[in-house]
This record gives sequence, C-alpha cells and structure tokens, in this order.
Amino acid sequence: MFFNFVDELRTVGIKASFKEHLTLLEALDKDVIEQTPEAFYYLSRATFVKDEGLLDRFDQVFQKVFKGILADYGQQPVDIPEDWLKKLAERYFSQEEMDAVKKLGSWDEIMETLKKRLEEQQKRHSGGNKWVGTNGTSPFGHSGYNPEGIRVGGEGQHGRAIKVWEKREFANLDNTKELGTRNIKVALRRLRRFAREGAAEELDLDATIEGTAKQGWLDVVMRPERHNAVKVLLFLDVGGSMDPFIKLVEELFSAATAEFKNLEFFYFHNCLYEGLWKDNRRRWSQRDKTWDVLHKYGHDYKVIFVGDAAMSPYEISHPGGSVEHMNDEAGAVWLQRIVQTYPATVWLNPTPQRQWEYSTSTRMIRELLHDQMYPLTLDGLEDAMRELTRKKA
Repeated sequence: MFFNFVDELRTVGIKASFKEHLTLLEALDKDVIEQTPEAFYYLSRATFVKDEGLLDRFDQVFQKVFKGILADYGQQPVDIPEDWLKKLAERYFSQEEMDAVKKLGSWDEIMETLKKRLEEQQKRHSGGNKWVGTNGTSPFGHSGYNPEGIRVGGEGQHGRAIKVWEKREFANLDNTKELGTRNIKVALRRLRRFAREGAAEELDLDATIEGTAKQGWLDVVMRPERHNAVKVLLFLDVGGSMDPFIKLVEELFSAATAEFKNLEFFYFHNCLYEGLWKDNRRRWSQRDKTWDVLHKYGHDYKVIFVGDAAMSPYEISHPGGSVEHMNDEAGAVWLQRIVQTYPATVWLNPTPQRQWEYSTSTRMIRELLHDQMYPLTLDGLEDAMRELTRKKA
C-alpha cells in the first residue's frame, strides 16, 4: 500500500523520492506519532509536501489510497448499528412512487418522530416507510426517497435531506488555479475604485504642466499614489450541492484574489450561521465567530456571497435547522445581520437563473438580500459589481 501511495503522489506531480519514503517508514518504526490515521496523515504530509500549493493534491491522493481505513476521530458516534445502514441494492423510484410519499409535517414534528423511532427500533429495516433504514420511503435513512427527511449514513441521491447525520469534509478552493477566461477578471475590475491616499509622493504631470504655464516658471506639483481602496468580504459555500461548481468558483476565487488587494474570505455551508472558517481541513476545530467578523470588518466592506442557495427551507427559517449542527439562531437572522451591517451585499448563484423560481430556499434568500442575487455568469458579475459600486456604506 505504501508503494502505491508513493506512486500516486508522483502521478499528480508531488516529488516523492525513495529517500522520503524511507524517512516516513523510519518515523513509523520509531513510533514518533500516535497510531491513528489522523496522525499518519499529518506525518506523511509533512514528509512529502514541500509546497503548500500541493496540499489539495496530496489530500486527494491520501483519500484515494487510504479510503476505508480512515476513521472520524473526535466525532460523536451515532448510536445506530452500522449493519442496519448497509446498502442492500440500488432502488429506482418512479415519479408516481415519489409523488405518493407524504411529508411528516413541520420541522419539530420530524425531529420528534426521529427521536421516537430511535428509541423504539430494534432491528435493521430495508424498503419500508417508517423505520431508520435503506432503500425505502421512510424519512430516516438513506438510498431511498422522501421529500423531507434526515439522511443517516450513505450518500445523498435526491438532495432533499433537511439534516445529514454524519461528519463531512470539504476541500479548500485553490486560489492559484489558472483561469479558463480572463473575462471574470475584467468583470470584477468594475468594482475596483482607486483613491489617492497618504503623503504626496508621485509627480502630477498634468498639474505641473498647467501650473508652469500659468506661473511662468517651473511649478512642480506632487500628489499621493493611487491605491486600490475597495475592501471585499467573500463568503464561499462549499460541499454538498456546490461540488459540481467547484471549477467555476475556483476561477472566481482566483480572479478575486488577483484583483482585490483588500480581500478577506471565509467558508460556510448552505447558509450562514454563528461560525465561519478559513480552512476546510480544520473547520470543526478552528472557527471564527460570525459576530467577531461583523465587528472586525467595517461597514465600508463590500460583501459577496457565492452559493447555489439550495437547501431545506428549515436551514434558513428555524433554529436547529442546519443540516450539520444544532444552530441556536436561524440562518435568516444571520443573513439579516450581514445586510444590516454591510449595505453593499450581493449573492452570486452558479445555478442557472431559470431554475431559481423552483427552489423555495433560493426565493427566501433573495428576499432576505432584497433581491440582490445574480447569476454567476459574466453578465451577472457585471450587474453585481455595478450594484456594489452604487451602494455606499
């Protein structure tokens, strides 16, 4: 397995030499780390990766080679036997079957029902419509269908889960990624406003010529240097339904990093809540409080959200509605705080605009942002940058 690991690293452009391989084996032989997958990950990364720009490639190889061996250390275990949740077979649901499945009701009713089912259930179920299981129409489990349910284990198929009972890991976006087109930079450049700040250090040639002509002698006029005065807060939705848009968002992220001198970015998932993070690998251990972000960055910052706005409406409207954790305040409360703090706020949506009206959550976010949602297209970018330029702090 170790030799395969080294070969895979070389395949993606990470220079994994025989000497580094021996160094890793020697470190393992001398027990320099705890015997956990997480410790081995950090040791091997420190051994092979000499350029932080290669970290994402290393993570992809590590996941590929050691998939199935890794464990979610530190995560609270789900008190459901694993064999109950093993997928027995792929089941295809016809449109008629899906239409016949009814919702349980409100958010509180769904959570209360799940609590009761877990207390009562004694064995594995498959293909049913009530218990936590697989391949059925129950609101609880995976590999089946329900218009509003809680996914327990497995992978999502229909994108309808209102909560996901598992730990999820997302990869950082690569802000060094080469753009597929320079037009994104051109569109973002509309937002850049240059102001002259500081001491007079630069020759103002036009003013010098005009002054000299008027005075009859050399009249040297100096002026402050030009500075990029625009400040940007970029909030990036990652994971889940955003995975198909990774390439597009990476291009936007790369362009924004190049265009804006004063750029701060944070990640979130689906909707904004009380915590944000800078590094998806440490998003559970190193978080920034959203309150701190609001107090640290002034009202003159321009705010750009990037996300598909596709989620359960409960994630926006209800405390505890987050798909991943029990949030004390609804996502709508935090979005309202952002809009109140930063008058210049827009949302860029990579989903085609013609599909927005079919998504309840998209309509809710558009309303919270006073309809300042734009498609992540060149025309949409131009319109969004024009709106941000027009708004004053």
